Amino acid sequence: MKNPKVLPATLAAAARPAYDSQPLHAAQIADALLKLTTARDVAGISVSTIYRKAATDPTFPKLIRMGARCTRIRAGDLTAWLAAQAGA
Repeated sequence: MKNPKVLPATLAAAARPAYDSQPLHAAQIADALLKLTTARDVAGISVSTIYRKAATDPTFPKLIRMGARCTRIRAGDLTAWLAAQAGA
């Protein structure tokens, strides 16, 4: 028997709180500050990889700390970095 308390991944993602969402079209605004979850979706890399690249890759865009638990990344910097990676 299946455990009824375990949700499939798609249902678990749909059950996330609304404050975790940011529209993907925000990445088209160069000065927009993206949540790291949105940057994850745009770049196709995990949030932990974003932190790791920010610490080790000097070409990776700077993370913007807005508080103890609030980190953002500028959309224009991220898309420029992605374009440079595609050209490399």
